[in-house]
Amino acid sequence: MSAAPSQRLAYNEPGWLDTVAAWALALLWILPLVYAAWTAFHPVEFSTNFSLLAPLTLDNFRRAWEAAPFARYFFNTTVLVAMILCVQLVLATLAAYAFARYEFRGKNVAFALVLVQLMIMPDILLVENYKTMAALGLVDTLLAIGLPYFASAFAIFLLRQTFLGIPKELDEAARVEGASAMQVLWRVYVPLAKPVYTAFALVSVSFHWNNFLWPLIITNSVNSRPLTVGLQVFSSVDQGVDWSIITAATLMTSAPLLIAFLLFQRQFVQSFMRAGIK
Repeated sequence: MSAAPSQRLAYNEPGWLDTVAAWALALLWILPLVYAAWTAFHPVEFSTNFSLLAPLTLDNFRRAWEAAPFARYFFNTTVLVAMILCVQLVLATLAAYAFARYEFRGKNVAFALVLVQLMIMPDILLVENYKTMAALGLVDTLLAIGLPYFASAFAIFLLRQTFLGIPKELDEAARVEGASAMQVLWRVYVPLAKPVYTAFALVSVSFHWNNFLWPLIITNSVNSRPLTVGLQVFSSVDQGVDWSIITAATLMTSAPLLIAFLLFQRQFVQSFMRAGIK
C-alpha cells in the first residue's frame, strides 16, 4: 500500500536541522559583506567598534576614489567584459549552429576537443598564453586579457545542446521561404535561445569582472589594469592598511554586480532554470 499524500509530503519537507544549517551558512556568507559595509560607511575609529551610535560618513568613498584611478579601472573593466561577451556570443553561436545542424568530416572529433577544453583549468595555460601575447606584442593591453577567453567551450556546448532541441521543421520552413543559413540562425535559433544567452551572459560577466590572476600577470600599467588588479595594488602594504578606505574601495568595485543582482534577481533565477544550469 502506498503512503498517504500527507506522509509523502512530510518526507520531502526539510527538517529543522536543515533549516538551521542553511541559515548558519547564509550568515557565514554574508558576514564579510556586512563588515565591509559597516567599515566603509563609518569613520576609521569605528572599524572594530560596533556602536549603534557611530556616525555615518561617505568620506571613505571619496578618499578611496581620489587615492587611485578607479574611473580608469571601471572603464577598462567595462570595455573588457563587453568585448569578451560580444566575441564569445558571436563565435559560440556560429560554432554551436555548425555542430548542431551541419554534417562535416571530423565533426565529432572537433566537438570532443571542445569538451576537453572544459576540463582544462585556465591557470594551466598562463605561461603559454603569456608567451603568445608577448610574441604578438599585446602585453599590457585589454585585448591580451580577453583574447584567451574569446572561444568559450562552455558557451559552445550550452548553445549546441539548445539548438539540438529546436525542431528541424522550423529550420526547414524558413528555408522553404527562401531564408539563408544566417537568416535562419538569426531569426529562428537565436530568439528561441534567449534564456540561454541570458544565463551565459550572467556567468561570463561575473567571471570576467572578478577575474584576477591572468590580468595581474599580463598588465603592467593603469591604462590596461582592470578593477580586480587595481584594487589589489591599492590595498597593498605599500599604500598602508586603512580598512575603512579599503572596504569602501571593495564595495565600489563590487557594487555594479550587487546592484544588478538585486534589480534582476528574478530574471537571473528564471534564466538559469530555463537554461538547465544547476
